[in-house]
Amino acid sequence: MTDSLTQNAWTLIDHGRAADALSLTEPAARNAGATPNLLMAHAAALKALGRVDDAVAFNRRAVTRAPNDRFAWYNLAATLGDLKLDAEAEAAARRTLALGLDAPEVWLVLGKALQGLRRYDDAEKALLRALARRPNDAAAHLDLAQLRWMRSGRQDEALTVLEAALGKHPGDAGLWLIKSTVLTFAGDHAAADATLTEALRASPSDVLLRLAAARAAGVIGDAGRMLAHAQAAQRLAPAAPEVHAVLCEALLANGQATAAAETAERLVAATPDDQYALALRNTAWRLTGDPRLEPFGHYERLVRAYRLETPDGWSDLETFLQALRARLLELHDLKTHPLQQSLRGGTQVPSLDRSEDPLVRAFFASARKAVARYIEDLGPGEDPIRARRSGAFDFAGGWSVRLRSDGFHADHVHPRGWISSAFYLDVPAVVDNEEAREGWLQFGRPGCLTSPVLAAEHMVKPERGMLVLFPSCFWHGTRPFSDPGHRLTIAFDVAPR
Repeated sequence: MTDSLTQNAWTLIDHGRAADALSLTEPAARNAGATPNLLMAHAAALKALGRVDDAVAFNRRAVTRAPNDRFAWYNLAATLGDLKLDAEAEAAARRTLALGLDAPEVWLVLGKALQGLRRYDDAEKALLRALARRPNDAAAHLDLAQLRWMRSGRQDEALTVLEAALGKHPGDAGLWLIKSTVLTFAGDHAAADATLTEALRASPSDVLLRLAAARAAGVIGDAGRMLAHAQAAQRLAPAAPEVHAVLCEALLANGQATAAAETAERLVAATPDDQYALALRNTAWRLTGDPRLEPFGHYERLVRAYRLETPDGWSDLETFLQALRARLLELHDLKTHPLQQSLRGGTQVPSLDRSEDPLVRAFFASARKAVARYIEDLGPGEDPIRARRSGAFDFAGGWSVRLRSDGFHADHVHPRGWISSAFYLDVPAVVDNEEAREGWLQFGRPGCLTSPVLAAEHMVKPERGMLVLFPSCFWHGTRPFSDPGHRLTIAFDVAPR
């Protein structure tokens, strides 16, 4: 009976019905005698629903029940990796390998864990071993290309292994997408556009290639071709939310704001908490002068700055900030920015919200108090920002960014957030020039092409020790700065519980 239950649960998960799988496995998984296979299925259902913190307990139980089960150890390693518990993930992955599961997925988990532990040479070796076992593994290629890019700042270094794989697998759309991603975030937009054009000759019906090609065309200002690609993607996958988002971007780029608003409104109706959908709708409403934009227009109420409280155990805030600053600068040990993020000309330290470092934990404990005040300051309301207020919230990601001179954040939103932030540890001296406003935080300038072009509507001057909180659906970015100093920040997202 248990085997049948487990098989049914996996079938439900495979068909996108994780909630049903969870309901099916819940009673048996709570039983002390639950089999390892059932515990693994229950953990997989939890992970599919985004409940990774809950899943790990069941993965741990599975390896306790079956200490020589290589699949139980692999599943534990993967979940630990998702939680950024890198030392434990490394140990579990090595145990998996020792038990004979020499698979690319295991080497990928190991490579990510080693990167999180800042053992970059070992991480590259693990990722190369994953690729030796599956030469066109897209996930391993992406991680390897990104790591080499961040370590070197050279696109040729990032693309060496990928180019060799493309020579052997020229029809692999996933590999072409990774190449275009590297070129895009290296700033070679014309080459990224040409790469996607070449890829589409072999795979004209690949939706992801079409969407990437639409965005690449938009970046170089070719609005007409952007719309053509987006419409082709719509014909291929008319129900996909990502297709509607890119189509909306293309309509905005071509000056078709009314049609963009209609598309975005359907997207918001389908995914009401998607902050990018809200941003696209609000952009279209701004262009059409729609009065429904009014609740989002009060930057002075919705963008608020707080002075961080001195964390418990510290005599004063400045002493704490100096210690936190020194710790973060140790962690910023790579050369340049990651792929698929907003920063340009700097470095990023991910997953700080998962850190066990006492300094980092003290920061988040103090920031939590400011977030609670912000939520209280928002007050009640029925708009998509205030309507999500509840009695509790969780951090949904946290990271640090160190921008060097000429660095900036491209305008963007945080799709899976609710409240976003910027906390300033170091600011360059040039921010004091209130006319140039170099390095300032700006709001309201879309991160996608629009016709007519829309300018920023609100700006905030960075100050050391200041925490700025704002809705995740707000377009925000930073102005570039030219200064010998750097700009060191911590940022995080918050989601209602």
